[in-house]
Order: sequence, then C-alpha cells, then structure tokens
Amino acid sequence: IGDQVRTHCARGAAVTLHLTEVDDPTRFGCVPTDESGRVTAFLEKTPNPVTNRINAGCYVFTRSVIDSIPRGEVVSVERETFPGLIESGELVLGYADRTYWLDVGTPAAFVKGSRDLVLGRLDSPALPGPHGEHLALEGARVSAEAKVEGGTAVGARAVVEAGASVVGSILGDDCVVEAGATVTDSVVGKGARVCAGTVVRDAVIGDGAVVGPGNELQGGVRIWPGVELPERALRYSSDV
Repeated sequence: IGDQVRTHCARGAAVTLHLTEVDDPTRFGCVPTDESGRVTAFLEKTPNPVTNRINAGCYVFTRSVIDSIPRGEVVSVERETFPGLIESGELVLGYADRTYWLDVGTPAAFVKGSRDLVLGRLDSPALPGPHGEHLALEGARVSAEAKVEGGTAVGARAVVEAGASVVGSILGDDCVVEAGATVTDSVVGKGARVCAGTVVRDAVIGDGAVVGPGNELQGGVRIWPGVELPERALRYSSDV
C-alpha cells in the first residue's frame, strides 16, 4: 500500500484505486484505464467486460474528495463518487500490480486463502514462523497416525484422531474429526464433530453441528450450526 500512496501523491490524483487482473472480471467492478493509468470508466459487474483489470477494493483518497461526500447519507463510492469524479475530469488513477490478491467471498475462496497462508504461498505477519503442510494452534491434538496436510489449519483444542485424513481444510476451535473420517477442501466450524467413516468434501459444517457416522457430504453441501445429521443420512456414492 505504501507504493500506492506514493504514486497517488506523485500524480496528484483525486483518488487512486488498486487494480488487479483476474480470470473472470464479470464478478467484479471492471476498471479500464488509458496509457497513463487514468481511469476512463468504472463498470460495476458488467456482463461484457472490456478489461480483466478489476477494482481490488483499496482506495487512496485526497481529503477534499472525502469532504465532498454528504454526511449522514448512504453513498456508494463505486456507483456515485468515482463515476462523478471521472465525468467532471478529476484524475482518478488506477494503480495496478501483481501482488497476491484474493476475494474471499465464497467458502472455497476462504479455504484457498487459508491454505495459501499455511503453505507459505504468500508472506504475512500473521504467520511469521516456518511454513508446512498444516498449522495446529495451541492445544490442538493431531494423532501421529492421522494425515493432515495440504495447508490445513487446525484450530485451538481441536482433535484429529488416528486414521483420519484432513487435506486443505479449516478446522475450527474445539472441533473433532474422528477416526477414519475424511475432510477435504472444507470448513468444519467451532465445536463441530465429524464422526467416524464420514466423508466431507467441498462442504461447510456449521459451529456445533454433528455429522453422524457414514455420511458423505460433497459438492457445496452446507450443514447449519447446531444441526445433528443421523448416521448414513446423506450419501452420494452408488454403494446405496
């Protein structure tokens, strides 16, 4: 952000927007610029984007711009302030770089962000120590006979029993993954329990929920907090 601030001051911009390139710009605010970096339009989630550079959500404002925003009113800077500045000829600058950026607005993206931190794919003062296949917080108990890898984060006092497999997932504080259970690319909430023989893949288990033995959850399944799923209540495989 320091370089963005310096660029903003050096160019005398009204606002400087952090821009990043994504594979699917239709999900974000699309921000085309000219050769000098001046923003020429601000297109909120357009179905036909003219560029793959999108608004990364970090803004540097000149004080006078902030002062011009009406107090006591709900104002969208993306839909009102920025287009108004562009229309009036003010310099709205795009600051583009290739630093790590991720929108964590979906469970899958949230899991990816956590996984990348644990594996050391990006540096963060939140994890100053050595990186590895998993991160276990204070009081967590991971059996030496369990497989916990792929950038898994294990919450405080969580338990992973012998024979369990947890890959690329987030385990909340005080949760339990019983022997023989498999958890992949998923979130298991605080105090939740994944019972023996259960398979959880690309799913979210809410806080305090219990997934009984022999269940199979995958493909975006969500179990609400506090719900108790009986034994073998949900299966996707052709064995039943």
